[in-house]
Amino acid sequence: SAYSLGQNYPNPFNARTVIRFEVQKLESRSQNSEVTLKIFDALGREVETLVNERLQPGTYETSFDGSGLNSGVYFYRLTADGFSETKSMVLIK
Repeated sequence: SAYSLGQNYPNPFNARTVIRFEVQKLESRSQNSEVTLKIFDALGREVETLVNERLQPGTYETSFDGSGLNSGVYFYRLTADGFSETKSMVLIK
């Protein structure tokens, strides 16, 4: 796959966690990719958009601050050029 989404670290987390993802160059595209990375609660409601921009191929890290949220399971989804992957994370306070 031209994209990959890593498991957040640490998981479970208290307040802050880091999410790593990769954007690779596609044979059919020489331009940057439109990438979004969003956080959702257990009911599927969007909590926050961490990334919403055109990115060059490479490895990226972004942090998520859940200090204003309740403890529980949350999901994060990477979407780009027809690719979509979702993983879960646990916030413990």
